Amino acid sequence: MSTLHRFAKTPQAWEALARPDLVGRRAHTLLLMANGRRSVQELSLLLGEDVAELAIQLQQRGLLLSASAHLASAEVDDEESATGRLRASV
Repeated sequence: MSTLHRFAKTPQAWEALARPDLVGRRAHTLLLMANGRRSVQELSLLLGEDVAELAIQLQQRGLLLSASAHLASAEVDDEESATGRLRASV
């Protein structure tokens, strides 16, 4: 059985999300979807292509972290997203 690889955003990724032209469309979309809970296989299904190599490239650039090594970041990611949704709906 293979290990599930999960990736979470780094602070640099949050900055890159504000400038999609700097990372490219595919990378921007992957950064949006990476939340530390979705596996690379799930992300690939959602995006309609294999994104394993792209995820590794983004990790090497400091935009993604292995979620198994940094699970707390994934939880913060979800909390920030929920907070943003609440603020937007108020």
